[in-house]
Amino acid sequence: MRIKGFIVLVILLVGVSLLYPRFSEAQGSSYAVIDAKTGRLLMGSGEDEQMPIASLTKMWTAVVVADEVDLKEKAEISPNATSQEGSSIYLKNGEETPVEVLLYGLMLRSGNDAAVALAEHAGGSVEGFVKLMNEKARLMGLKDTHFENPSGLHHDQHMSTAYDTALMLKIAMENKELQPILTAPHFKNDGKFWENKHKLVRLENTAIAGKTGFTKAAGRTLATYFKEGDEEIIVVTLNQSNDWQMHKQLAENVFTQYDRVQVIEKGSYDLPGGLVMKTDQPSYILKKNDEQVSHLVVLNRAKTSQKVARWEVQINGQTILTKKVHIERNE
Repeated sequence: MRIKGFIVLVILLVGVSLLYPRFSEAQGSSYAVIDAKTGRLLMGSGEDEQMPIASLTKMWTAVVVADEVDLKEKAEISPNATSQEGSSIYLKNGEETPVEVLLYGLMLRSGNDAAVALAEHAGGSVEGFVKLMNEKARLMGLKDTHFENPSGLHHDQHMSTAYDTALMLKIAMENKELQPILTAPHFKNDGKFWENKHKLVRLENTAIAGKTGFTKAAGRTLATYFKEGDEEIIVVTLNQSNDWQMHKQLAENVFTQYDRVQVIEKGSYDLPGGLVMKTDQPSYILKKNDEQVSHLVVLNRAKTSQKVARWEVQINGQTILTKKVHIERNE
């Protein structure tokens, strides 16, 4: 296999605009639909506008907890945790509860008491944990997100965007320890039975994970991970009253309009100059039939002993997938 040159092929597309479904939205609502594997925005409206996200925050709380502590550890429940307002899993002061159980309570029942208990255990204090949340958000590319607490209770500076929030669920689902929790329709343990508040996860075959949220300031917020065949997408709506129906419609639209296609094959590629580029795994993206794919391979010629290059897959000049590839000299 051979790549022709190193420069991007500029492809002019006859203007085809994305058709967004129309819903009766409240002023200030927004949504984003992304490819769950690449993070590419497929559809959206106001997707980069900073807004309150309510309990969708807890997806990031779960990510940080899973990074910081062993899920089999036990957390001691403090008076601060048990006194939290809003949704609760009714923790008792002084009891010791496994982190994994608290995560189920956090994600399925949206327990604010569970959020604080986890934050105190993983961060030493709520303030320490929120610092970890913001540090990891910056590290993982959540450019328009700032946290003030682990639960999503309203604070004027606690903000994100529909696009960043979709990335939160993408990152959470990439964590193998969190996947069983995020995808559970219910949880039963030691006399507890918790049903997932996200009714699409309970009732729709294609909705495999997600999180609900609501505050008076944020309105209804919802994140859903959909999977149909080999296609996987994430839908997030902020301040949308008709969110259940909107998520199903957006998912249906994307699955109809986009196909999963292979853009990089596993194998070896001959390059000019006696170089060989090798990839160990194939790569796939979601694309429409009328979208044209171009490729860019970036080599650092200053490094004569370079063993790694960057392969970018682009649509309309926008990089949607970046892959590190091995470079060898063809003997």
